[in-house]
Amino acid sequence: MKVLLRDDIAGVGRRGDIVKVAGGFARNFLLPEGRAIVATDGVEGQAQLMRRGRDLREAQDRTAAEAQATVLAGAVIPISARAAGGGRLFGSIGPADVAAAILATKGVEVDRRHIVLPDHIKETGSFDVTVELFADVATVVTVEVSAAS
Repeated sequence: MKVLLRDDIAGVGRRGDIVKVAGGFARNFLLPEGRAIVATDGVEGQAQLMRRGRDLREAQDRTAAEAQATVLAGAVIPISARAAGGGRLFGSIGPADVAAAILATKGVEVDRRHIVLPDHIKETGSFDVTVELFADVATVVTVEVSAAS
């Protein structure tokens, strides 16, 4: 069944795309949820408008992400946390903590889901953290974790 997607759906397509999906998937999920409409002959114009709007929004988001990347490039973000004598933290520092520290230090709001940490930070020291602001716009910041007094 051919449908016009009204939302981005992982593994299927993006808003404004006309895609062919299984009939059950369309009838049981996409159509009742309002995430797609049946693709008839007259929806091609609507699809073009959706794609144009999506492209404009992506261009604006990419420009904003590049501006944020220039501000964050090479930045040192200090975080103070309670630690034991050997430098081991009581708890850990995760992406949400790094995002809050970036906002407090640089004034740039970054979603915690855009911060790539292989594992939570559990000791004091200096750590390089990747911030993926857009699909192909990423920057690295240095997080300096120190023991709170």
